[in-house]
Amino acid sequence: MKKIAILAFCLILPASARAQDGADPALVGELMAFHGSEAIVSAMTTHCYETTGLDSAFETARDNWYLRNIGFLDLADRVIARLGGGAPGQLEAAETYGGTQIMSAYNSADDKEAFCQSFLEQVESGALDIDQQLAEPLKRAQEIASN
Repeated sequence: MKKIAILAFCLILPASARAQDGADPALVGELMAFHGSEAIVSAMTTHCYETTGLDSAFETARDNWYLRNIGFLDLADRVIARLGGGAPGQLEAAETYGGTQIMSAYNSADDKEAFCQSFLEQVESGALDIDQQLAEPLKRAQEIASN
C-alpha cells in the first residue's frame, strides 16, 4: 500500500478557504486538514475494526493517535479562531474529504486485509501523526500561538 498522504488536504482545502475573510486563508485551510487527518484515522480504524472481526488493536491505535494529537487539534482550533475563523462548513468539508479519500483508497485496494494491517502499522508508528504529516502548518500555527 502506498503511504497515505494527509498532505493532500493542503492542496484542496486552501482553495475552499479563500472564501473566508481573514489574515491567512491558506493557513486556515491547512489547519483544517488537522481535523481531516483525524477523520482519516477515525474512519479507517473503525472500518478495519469492524471488518477484521473486532480486532481491538484498531481501537487502541485510534485512541493512542488521538492522545498524541489532541494538542495539535486544539492548537489548530485556537489559531483558526485567532485568524478569524474558517468559512461556514469548512471543518465538515475537511472531515468529509478525509473520510472519503481513505475509504476510496481502501475500496481500490486489492487486498483489504493487507490495507488494514498496513494502515494500523502507520497509525501505531506515528507516521500519520499531525507533526509528521503536516509539520510545516504545525510550525506556523505554533509561531502564531506563541505571539
